[in-house]
Amino acid sequence: MSYLFTSESVSEGHPDKIADQISDALIDNFLAFDSESKVACETLVTTGQVILAGEVKSKTYLDVQQIARDVIKKIGYTKSEYMFEANSCGILSAIHEQSQDINQGVDRTTKEEQGAGDQGMMFGYATNETENYMPLALDLSHALLIELANLRRENSEITYLRPDAKSQVTLEYSDDNKPQRIDAIVISTQHDDFDEESAMLSKIKSDLISILIPRIKAKYPQYAHLFNDQITYHINPTGKFVIGGPHGDTGLTGRKIIVDTYGGKGAHGGGAFSGKDPSKVDRSAAYATRHIAKNLVAAGIADEILVQVSYAIGVAKPTSINVVTYGTSKVNLTDGEISKKVETIFDMRPYFIEQRLKLRNPIYSETAAYGHMGRTPETVTKTFKTPNGEERAVTVELFTWEKLDFVDKVKAAFGL
Repeated sequence: MSYLFTSESVSEGHPDKIADQISDALIDNFLAFDSESKVACETLVTTGQVILAGEVKSKTYLDVQQIARDVIKKIGYTKSEYMFEANSCGILSAIHEQSQDINQGVDRTTKEEQGAGDQGMMFGYATNETENYMPLALDLSHALLIELANLRRENSEITYLRPDAKSQVTLEYSDDNKPQRIDAIVISTQHDDFDEESAMLSKIKSDLISILIPRIKAKYPQYAHLFNDQITYHINPTGKFVIGGPHGDTGLTGRKIIVDTYGGKGAHGGGAFSGKDPSKVDRSAAYATRHIAKNLVAAGIADEILVQVSYAIGVAKPTSINVVTYGTSKVNLTDGEISKKVETIFDMRPYFIEQRLKLRNPIYSETAAYGHMGRTPETVTKTFKTPNGEERAVTVELFTWEKLDFVDKVKAAFGL
């Protein structure tokens, strides 16, 4: 029997995502000038106010207030009527030095024996239902908001959009787990004030269906067949959405971990990513397990794979590695036997994850909106400045955990 599955996304202007982007901008700036920086930085945003808190061990000094303002400006909070504006918001920093008790469990005389920055379990997931091996409902939810943000910045076809937005896509699946069609789309977008509310609602719904949806179908032709005349659209279902962003809701780092990962598919260990340097396995091991799952599926091991890894704080070797194929395995091995082979292919000690995926580089700002997984790897040059005028240009690889660079090794190990 067919069934429905739903995933959601939020825009870069959503309060929680503002917080994530500020935290990750701080990470990038610290790593740009000191690649060994240890950082755990949380951000809170509310009406006219940003609060930074956390622990840092680094050789560099940064103007954290200016970094936060630059992020807010880039997102689009540049007008006083938003009640949260880049140049005028107050910024309080309560960042202090990292605990030596934690640091002694991470740093080792031999780098290879670097301990995990915390205990816990992390998950990576991949499915072959999309070209980027991501769950389709989440991929579509992200795509809707990326294109909505493009429309906002173009300010031509739709001129009233503000930065805060959410999306949600419900798919109908066949009983053999194949996506058949889009059943429902929910979009709530912040907007400028209108003179008349009913006319406002009508125009926003009409614009999003007649302008946004065709752009999605054109930009993502692989999804065009899923759109149909029976889709139920809920566009700004509560009505007026003028008060938004941090003025409408307080935002905090790490509150959108399902949006950041797999939209409810697979599993999640509970740890957030943004604001953490890669010694924190909440982040680095989650990337590494995604890398494993994606390469396994791409190699033809299974149609769908979930990888779990777990750690003890201060201990390098994982306490467990487990692979689940959901009964879709294409090889004549049990999931337990697949797990043992994976251990021989991918070294999951924290230092080796950092080296394999090049995680001690300033690559994190780009992850902080529209998902950490399923993105396109690319090489870019980024420029950073310190308060004393020092400038550094750094060429980095983004989204290294999305590379299919282990497919041949996996095939060889499994005799494919």
